[in-house]
Amino acid sequence: MAAEDERLKRWRLILGKEADPDNDIGLAKAAKGMDRVLQALYGADRKGGLGKSTPQINRWLGDIRRYFPSPMVRLLQRDALERLDLKRMLLEPELLESIEPDVELVGTILTLNQAMPDETRESARLVVRRLVEQLERELQLPLRQAIRGSLDRAARNRRPKLNEIDWHRTIRANLKHYQPEYKTIIPERLYGYGRKQSQLRDVIVLADQSGSMAASVVYASIFSCIMASMRALYTRFVAFDTAVADLSEHLEDPVDLLFATQLGGGTDIGKALAYTQSLLRRPQDSILILISDLYEGGREGEMLRLLNRMQAAGVTIISLLALNDQGTPAYDKQMAQKVADMGIACFACTPEQFPRMMAAAIEKRDMRGWLSGEGAREGKM
Repeated sequence: MAAEDERLKRWRLILGKEADPDNDIGLAKAAKGMDRVLQALYGADRKGGLGKSTPQINRWLGDIRRYFPSPMVRLLQRDALERLDLKRMLLEPELLESIEPDVELVGTILTLNQAMPDETRESARLVVRRLVEQLERELQLPLRQAIRGSLDRAARNRRPKLNEIDWHRTIRANLKHYQPEYKTIIPERLYGYGRKQSQLRDVIVLADQSGSMAASVVYASIFSCIMASMRALYTRFVAFDTAVADLSEHLEDPVDLLFATQLGGGTDIGKALAYTQSLLRRPQDSILILISDLYEGGREGEMLRLLNRMQAAGVTIISLLALNDQGTPAYDKQMAQKVADMGIACFACTPEQFPRMMAAAIEKRDMRGWLSGEGAREGKM
């Protein structure tokens, strides 16, 4: 009987007070609080919703943190942004300070960046920094480890000149080839000292900042700043919509980088690729990561021509349809197929996959072969 009562109470919370107009199902104090929170957001009279009072909104935000775990808090906040017009209310600093940040919320803040008064923008930066620091803690170590390992492998000198041979390592590796009759070792492979260049790879992140790519821009900015802090990589970050903005000067701080973007514009990938081509110093040692849903607002032929030209010059090109953990992305399937038909790996990438992807690109592995082994979300290859 107790189990049946518990099920009824759960259904009462799911369906709302309209399902129990006579209050036949008694709710405990905590359950009443949860019901009040859910009713404000999903109830039939939600047009009144939370009202326009900031204190009332702050109370509601505090209540959802009291009654629900963090993943559910973020889901409720996201629904509130759409259902209760909280986008307008986000312009109030008091509200921003009450919100638990997630990638979607940060994307919304960045979209509203230009409309915010200065006082609100400072509060918004604090919210964004909280999320950035959290993501950096999660993403920095895996990315650094993957890249350092791949750079070490890429730096090994397999065909050393006489004065570059690492004799100790070469002898140890070839002891099994000792020839007793000659009393010597005939080395099967020579090992040399690693390359001494401070920068082994040039990385250009080309990020589509149209409104649909907000979460991808957040992750791309954080990853780019981490890579920029590694001496062996020369990293550039270029954002584009119908205009192109080289934001590489902001790579020391991901929050500065994010607030330098202007989410919500159109898309001209061809123009962005033309600018990217001008940045190439060493095509054979360059990696271009194009992050875009490939909905081209400019000339499609120009976009494909530039991709083909850079690939022919030796640039490793990766087309990411999305860089987030939000499931199957929306993208231009016909354009993705055209890009894939050129031999360019074209797929959606999770933040967890990104370090492994970079390691494969740095080692100049066949990216499409890597992708088939890794698995990808709804991408073309």
